[in-house]
Amino acid sequence: MSESTNRKVLLVDGMAILFRAFYATSYTGYIRKTKAGLPTNAVYGFIQYFFDAINTFKPTHVVCCWDMGSKTFRTEQFADYKGNRGEAPLELIPQFDLVKEVTEAMGIQNIGVVGFEADDCLGTLASQLSTDSEVFILTGDHDMLQLVSETVKVVIMKKGKLNYAVYDPAVLLEEKQLTPPQVIDLKGFMGDTSDNYPGVKGIGEKTALKLIQEYQSIEGVLLNLEKLPKGVRSKIEADLDMLHLSRDLATIRINAPVSCELHTCTWHITKEIAAQKFEELEFGALVKILDGHPVRELDPFAAV
Repeated sequence: MSESTNRKVLLVDGMAILFRAFYATSYTGYIRKTKAGLPTNAVYGFIQYFFDAINTFKPTHVVCCWDMGSKTFRTEQFADYKGNRGEAPLELIPQFDLVKEVTEAMGIQNIGVVGFEADDCLGTLASQLSTDSEVFILTGDHDMLQLVSETVKVVIMKKGKLNYAVYDPAVLLEEKQLTPPQVIDLKGFMGDTSDNYPGVKGIGEKTALKLIQEYQSIEGVLLNLEKLPKGVRSKIEADLDMLHLSRDLATIRINAPVSCELHTCTWHITKEIAAQKFEELEFGALVKILDGHPVRELDPFAAV
């Protein structure tokens, strides 16, 4: 077995997991806070979800990717992109920076770039690292399924603890009847209410799926417009610009200006610093979660 087949990189969709942790623990109305009043429920839950995934997938390398603000090239292309989303809950806002402090304290590399979404960082790193490693993307976002390949698996977190759907091309085809590029084309036709772009007006998921399965791609559909029912054809013809724009908005970039050398993201915890941070945040009960993982010894002579 070659060395590369032993490498397993876990790329973590940090914001998706932080939001999941926040809502999983705040729906009762009780929000965990430090004695000083700093909300920490999302960060606490993030750590639990994170280590659940580490223990399940046993990576040799780990990176966390983050959004860096709401303005990206997509909002430049389409001003209403994600424009339907309200402000984040007040108790969550201070935890955006706090969670990155915690992952950094654990020795995990945080990656994000202004103007791009975390999705694009994940897509770019998956593309770069999958040439000589097996890559797992941990997320709750089904848009990521377009990144699936023979060496990239997308791990969708489902409801409940340790409940994952792991997608490779065969599972994607069996479960969704789609190939990875078709995930993008489907969004071109049907749009995405969560991200607030419309696709082709009047075409929903059922029709979009039927079109993609019959003609394989947006190009295939456009080459066969005369074969379509008149109503469907007229909807597409009336909305061609939005069809192409929606597909572009749905496309996760694999050329974002980010990179990661494998030697900088090996899975080792800076245990002392992490334990100190946990104590500072009054996460005493979580310190034991750090046990049993490879530890990165701190070099007292390393440049700060």
